[in-house]
Amino acid sequence: MLALLAEVIVMAAVSIRNLDDTVRERLRVRAAAHGRSMEAEMRAILVESVREPTDDEGLLDALTTRFGELGGVDIDLPPRSTAPRAVDFTR
Repeated sequence: MLALLAEVIVMAAVSIRNLDDTVRERLRVRAAAHGRSMEAEMRAILVESVREPTDDEGLLDALTTRFGELGGVDIDLPPRSTAPRAVDFTR
């Protein structure tokens, strides 16, 4: 029981003064589009803005994050004319 009480989590509180009404409205719309509160949206923006490129994100994750909202592209691939074959490593 004492081990549980020994853990202390410290969180910072930040106030933003003189925020332009246009910025506040855009933030409100953006938060709604992501299904978050304005406070949660601000946290997400701050976290994303200070994250290092090497922070647990690979190339695929970075591309999906950047372009995922665009919906992707469907490409019609032509059918194969021959069956796939195994690679020959003897050469």
